[in-house]
Amino acid sequence: MKKIILYQLLVRLFGNKNKNTKLFGSIHENGCGKFNDINVNALNSLKHLGITHLWFTGIIAHAKTTDYRVCGLPQSHAEIVKGRAGSPYAITDYFDVDPDLAEEINMRMDEFAHLIERTHHAGLKVVIDFVPNHVAREYHGKCSPPGINILGKDDITSQGFCPQNNFFYLCDRQFVVPEDAIPADMKPLPGELWEGYTEFPAKATGNDCFVANPAKEDWYDTIKLNYGIDYLADHKYCFDPVPSTWDRMREIILFWAEKGVDGFRCDMAGMVPPEFWGWLIPVVKRSYPSLLFIAEIYEPQHYRRYIAQGQFDYLYDKVGLYETLREVIQSTRPAADISLSWQNLDGLDDHMLRFLENHDEQRIASKHFGGNPLKAVPAMVAAATLNNGPLMIYFGQEVGEPALGRSGYSGDDGRTTLFDYYHVPEHQKWMNEGSFDGGLLEPWQHKLRQFYRKLFELCHEHEPFYQGELYDLMWVNQELIDQKCLYAYLRFTADECLLIVLNFSNKDQNDIRVHIPQHAFDIIQKSSESILEINRKSRFTAHELLWGYDQVVFTVAQAIDDGIPLSLNPHSALIYSF
Repeated sequence: MKKIILYQLLVRLFGNKNKNTKLFGSIHENGCGKFNDINVNALNSLKHLGITHLWFTGIIAHAKTTDYRVCGLPQSHAEIVKGRAGSPYAITDYFDVDPDLAEEINMRMDEFAHLIERTHHAGLKVVIDFVPNHVAREYHGKCSPPGINILGKDDITSQGFCPQNNFFYLCDRQFVVPEDAIPADMKPLPGELWEGYTEFPAKATGNDCFVANPAKEDWYDTIKLNYGIDYLADHKYCFDPVPSTWDRMREIILFWAEKGVDGFRCDMAGMVPPEFWGWLIPVVKRSYPSLLFIAEIYEPQHYRRYIAQGQFDYLYDKVGLYETLREVIQSTRPAADISLSWQNLDGLDDHMLRFLENHDEQRIASKHFGGNPLKAVPAMVAAATLNNGPLMIYFGQEVGEPALGRSGYSGDDGRTTLFDYYHVPEHQKWMNEGSFDGGLLEPWQHKLRQFYRKLFELCHEHEPFYQGELYDLMWVNQELIDQKCLYAYLRFTADECLLIVLNFSNKDQNDIRVHIPQHAFDIIQKSSESILEINRKSRFTAHELLWGYDQVVFTVAQAIDDGIPLSLNPHSALIYSF
């Protein structure tokens, strides 16, 4: 398989054309993107960008203050909804798509089926969220297929923990909504439920919070699912017989796989035991062998278990490469520390999904992160080319979306809102009223998007980027290049060697010399099937692939003794093939 390049888009925001949204506006005031907004133009443009998989975020029905009772859907209480549109991770029905996203509410599942069909026709794969750790406090499961039990329906609520319960119960205690759950300037709108929520006995909250009165910082809008671990009694494991929740989750995955979904980004997979994943994934893959499973996990000490035992295809690489690149961009860590991010993985590199942005993280262009979208250039090259594993990009990243100002519940935090009906201004310039041709982009945005397209093209076309080996050059250049802002490495296969050099500083790096040691040439020749011997007199012509700069000619002796002379612009990268 060549390199997977995953494009995450929040459907609610992706197609919203309204440019005049207001703080805490309703769906009628602010507008909302629909399944149908992701049209052929959008899909073909993303395919041309180099995307292989689309992660449609916010697909499954989730809690919101918007009233759909006229369509026969229960309404959520505002006290336990974050914002007006609600968190896509507070699921109210695992077997339904979100009504916000449909032109015709009663045809919503058909509209999603058509989106899957359009996506596949464009040559792209479909990934959606699987949220196995928690559900909305008012989970109702109204659309559960016949024969499938609704979560919690058969629970023994008088027992705090029972292996066959779907939830954990805080017996004899009433759930208490955090006092400051609703922002002070979010006022009631007609049709919303703003009081009267009761929950007895209280259920444990999604972030492993086993108290009846969670804080605002807790995931108070969700309840924790029970996988057979007794958190109330020394974490006792009760996996035999198989807990009820395991079977319910299998039914959910198979339901969506049958509808043509190609993969699942598994939300907070690290909070669900690997024993469950090791049971679920092989069972599901017997029927759908090409189904993709990506784990959101933040505990490096557990990575190997979730791959070997849990059977995941890929894991989030946030704690390693993402956090390192962020600190390098912010000049609080030397670029040389990038080496630690892959060394600490101890051979798991190819199982890691790399990214610089997603719905949880701050935008690179925001004042909270880089303050300049061009700072993404060297970091994105690193994320794309350091390993053979997949790469992810968040919608709007490719045009420098900065997430300016306060947009609702999440505040002014440098993130594109996850909880409210709003708009994404720079993304709307590319969308151009549904043409998706970039007609409103500024010249610098066209150039930035072209960089992303070229980088993804190289990842697909050059074998070292999807099944090659890595040779780190920093150890041999410790005294020769600036370790704070420069980073250099090789990617190679039997047929091609690529030299990548990154400049994270805001200054030109002129006349630097990157040395390649004899050891590197020995390893490259050993891996090569060529009968040609590489010796000190061997001459190479290196072609720059990313920008089309002039070629560089050097001998092995020059690379070892003098270094290859190069110059880099601020916040830039070079990729040479030889």
